[in-house]
Amino acid sequence: MKKIIALLALSFSASFFSQAEEVKIYSYRQAFLIEPILTAFTEETGIKTQVVFAKKGLIERLKREGKFSPADIVLTSNLDALLQLQNNDLTQPINSKVVANNIPAQYRDEKGHWIALTKRTRNIYSAKRLGDLSAINYEDLVDAKYKGKICTRSGKHPYNLGLVASMIAHHGEAQTQKWLEGVKNNLARKPQGNDRAQVKAIMEGLCDVSFGNSYYYGKMLMDEAQKPWADAVNINFPNQKNRGTHVNVSGVVLTKHTKNKAEALQLIEFLTSEKAQNIYASVNMEYPVKLNVKLSALVASWGTFKEDDIAIDKISRYRSQALKLMDQVKFDL
Repeated sequence: MKKIIALLALSFSASFFSQAEEVKIYSYRQAFLIEPILTAFTEETGIKTQVVFAKKGLIERLKREGKFSPADIVLTSNLDALLQLQNNDLTQPINSKVVANNIPAQYRDEKGHWIALTKRTRNIYSAKRLGDLSAINYEDLVDAKYKGKICTRSGKHPYNLGLVASMIAHHGEAQTQKWLEGVKNNLARKPQGNDRAQVKAIMEGLCDVSFGNSYYYGKMLMDEAQKPWADAVNINFPNQKNRGTHVNVSGVVLTKHTKNKAEALQLIEFLTSEKAQNIYASVNMEYPVKLNVKLSALVASWGTFKEDDIAIDKISRYRSQALKLMDQVKFDL
């Protein structure tokens, strides 16, 4: 069986990725965002790229392919995937002074196995009928006044696990469990749908507040059918008077078995450049990781905010505890 898998992988590599000195990419990020960046990279360097886009299964694919994998880098849409790639021994350190200069240390794995490329804040959306909630904290959602008023997607989704991991980092496991129990007790309905579905529920009067990533607000405002949802809520940046708003990230890894390491490193360096970071900011309404890169006009209109300055690498250490707590409190049931 191992020989068959190896032969299939070699056949795939020879047929699908036939040219040498190209960067071969597995991407969880969508084509509309990545293709403009890759086009700019090829125009600047002359290095071509080939991409496999998928919503799921790329990590499993890399594991099956092993050393025969054609992939040089993997682009992910969240921290969980970065950690899975690292924990499955599918990555190698990204050693680059350019990357180190472009990406602050708090957005890089301390051993270099992954780097963040974009940031998204984990906001609290609130119904405009509630008035100004800009001073809200995540911790406030256990208050009795929110009984039956909170909507959220699954607690086990990477975005919510990241938030809970950050709570553990700040408050410890026992206090975070009490917080989760309080939020669960205040839910208006069983966790379901995605971030945008929660905003729709607020518009419909099913709840008053929800968790949601910042860039979804922009996407709803730009969508004719969903704009009424966004118009019904305020986007709040929690914990502005204390530790700051939780941030989650997308990112990239250099694969363990890359065949084009030099070219792959060039692409990773380009992804951290001002030009690529500007494309991320304008096309998908995300926050650049590189400092002093201009935001899109729409994102800038939401105002400035203080972000949680705890290192993403440190928060990542509590992901397993966050998942354990979700099971213990039966958050999704």
